Amino acid sequence: MKNQITNAISDFFFEYETPRQVLVRNRRVGVVCRIIQLGVLAYIIGWVFIYEKGYQSTDIAVGSVFTKMKGVGYTSINGSERVWDVADYVFPSQGDASFVVMTNYIITEGQKMGKCPELHGKHNCSSNADCEGGSFKRTGHGQMTGECVKETKTCQVLAWCPVEDDLVIPDPPMLMSAENYTLFIKNSVTFPLFGVSRSNLVEGIDAGYISKCLYHPENAPLCPIFRLGDIVKLSGFNFETIATVGGAIGVVVDWTCNFDVAVTHCKPKYAFHGLYGNPTETDKARASVGYNFRYAKHYMEDSIPKRTLLKVFGIRFDIIVQSLARKFDIIPTLTAIGSGVGIFGVATVVCDLVLLYLLPKRAFYKNMKFKYTDTHAQK
Repeated sequence: MKNQITNAISDFFFEYETPRQVLVRNRRVGVVCRIIQLGVLAYIIGWVFIYEKGYQSTDIAVGSVFTKMKGVGYTSINGSERVWDVADYVFPSQGDASFVVMTNYIITEGQKMGKCPELHGKHNCSSNADCEGGSFKRTGHGQMTGECVKETKTCQVLAWCPVEDDLVIPDPPMLMSAENYTLFIKNSVTFPLFGVSRSNLVEGIDAGYISKCLYHPENAPLCPIFRLGDIVKLSGFNFETIATVGGAIGVVVDWTCNFDVAVTHCKPKYAFHGLYGNPTETDKARASVGYNFRYAKHYMEDSIPKRTLLKVFGIRFDIIVQSLARKFDIIPTLTAIGSGVGIFGVATVVCDLVLLYLLPKRAFYKNMKFKYTDTHAQK
């Protein structure tokens, strides 16, 4: 008994088992096997390592965006001249990553709380019975008093009077000069996994360069100063069209970096996309086109609270930062190699199926591959 245990332990530690292999000389099966192996090898090298970069670990950045607008606009309406600066046409004014630049507007001045007739088409009426006192309509400007104004044939409302008339949008837009406004984007990102921080003010982008540069996709791709007309054009829209009714444009700052080379090669790339509507689509084919909102400036006049109401049409800009950094890592490299070696077994499985079940001499090959033993009952 002791010898049996000793032998078993000895066999376990000092013997090596290897599977038996059968060399099959068959051109068709050999070609199939090599084609599959070459396909697997091309997948591992081409897709896993070269395209997907399976030998690197990845990280995405955390960052911040700061924006600043510059430019002056001018309007002259009925002999009334006005200059519009950044404080007038940018909403909000904090320099956020999402903001609106006013390009067109409808202004209603001197509004005060009182009773006045609605616009035609809002609350039309022929008698007081058509105006239910104390009720509202979703598209109206105030609460109905129950009286029908005969001169306008509309219901009287309690509202800010005179009510806003926004049926006709100024065309061409009031602030076409917005095409020449400039946008400064300052962006910084940090890749925590690799401990790397970068700014879009990369090497060579100093105060002197910024003071005279203007972004161009080929001539000045790293300049952080953008002309609004160029942004709109690069996004695929016509400036006058989008300035008239408003719209939304995304400015993408792309940080795709490879830290296997010098960190100085990690630089941003800018792209521009229309976020609302299709530039090739006809405006008449769409409902609720453009982008607009209302903004009121309140003041007191002769102890009476009044306001100036602006319906603002503008271009909304969203600064979107996307990032992906890569760097060599031994763990994903070994994982990719191991999975690739495992996939090589597909060739063996396919060829075995062909040999054992499809070829005319399958019985012969089966005899060569498997060794059968008969078990006899002990007497």
